[in-house]
Amino acid sequence: MYNPNESGGLIDRVGRWLHRRRHPTRCYAICAVARSGSNLLCDGLRATGRAGKPLQFFCEKLEGRYGERHGLDPVHDYAGYVRGIVQRTSTRNNVVGVKLMGLDLERFLMRLRQTGAFGTPAGSELQILQAALPRLQFIQIRRRDRLRQAISRVRALQSDLWKSGDKESAVAKAKFDPRLISQSIQAARRVEEIWSAFFFRNGIEPFLVEYEDLAADYAGSVRAVLKFLRIRLARGFEIGEPTTVRQADAISQKWEERYRALVAERSDLVTYV
Repeated sequence: MYNPNESGGLIDRVGRWLHRRRHPTRCYAICAVARSGSNLLCDGLRATGRAGKPLQFFCEKLEGRYGERHGLDPVHDYAGYVRGIVQRTSTRNNVVGVKLMGLDLERFLMRLRQTGAFGTPAGSELQILQAALPRLQFIQIRRRDRLRQAISRVRALQSDLWKSGDKESAVAKAKFDPRLISQSIQAARRVEEIWSAFFFRNGIEPFLVEYEDLAADYAGSVRAVLKFLRIRLARGFEIGEPTTVRQADAISQKWEERYRALVAERSDLVTYV
């Protein structure tokens, strides 16, 4: 007997299959806040050789570097730059990964609209992004401990050492600055609100990764992301130890204790909850 519900389901499945045939490339975005563990996660995904090469391709300050690396011109041909990044950074299984910081999101969307190459001006944010980054999926990474996140950011700002484990050394010694820590807590909150508002108005439920879980079970967390993305590892591949070294140490612990003590005494410092 004819069942219209089954027929509709079949049509949907055929439609999805045809869409995958037309668009074999599939993309994902790591939606991040500074010092949330995004480098740790991106390194793990990149090391699999099956999950693209997630980097900040659409950060204005870095586009020139990536354009030069891949023979693209983000200044005079932004549509070509975006398409080139998708084409030239995919892994052999046609997966493309990008890292998007909350503060870069608005500008990235504006530049995509200005090209006129990714849909009509009236297109929604999600439609524009999916036209630029085919079959786009979203992964949000955040940190439960905002105080430690702020301390990490302050140390990185002062030392100009953003990724522990790199060959570069610190340019200056970090010094305890409670006001800067307080400002960093507020900055992280604002960026988290940017992502929350974006997900809400576009009806997106991202796959959530929290830094504390990633640090406690690195391989398990990376595998969970791969499962969400439906990416299979090569037979026998084992996820190794992270190349990004955790910054948390005795200095961070001491700063945390000093800040906690000051919060109770000073009204100009925000809480870290």
